[in-house]
Amino acid sequence: MDLVFGKMLDNLIIIGAILFCLGIYTVITRRNAVGILMGVELMLNSANLNFVAFSKFRWGMPDGQVFVIFVIILAAAEAAVALAIILSIFHNFGDIDVDTKDLLKE
Repeated sequence: MDLVFGKMLDNLIIIGAILFCLGIYTVITRRNAVGILMGVELMLNSANLNFVAFSKFRWGMPDGQVFVIFVIILAAAEAAVALAIILSIFHNFGDIDVDTKDLLKE
């Protein structure tokens, strides 16, 4: 029985790693601010998957689910603030290309 759960945990960790790598790739390659935000959300969801997997198969306690709830709340707040910033940039500059927005450095 432990062999089956161990194999399932390995698969979930691999899926979480793939999601995290896809999120990093999305953040690095996108020039659009909304695309970058989607990459960050992918990375947060891969962390959530790992929290739940380790909580289920290793600890046997609902600590991972509690962490996931906090990460979801954090992601919602981050998305709201990021979308407000993106809308402000679009309102002021007319596009949301992050490479051309060097005025924020000053």
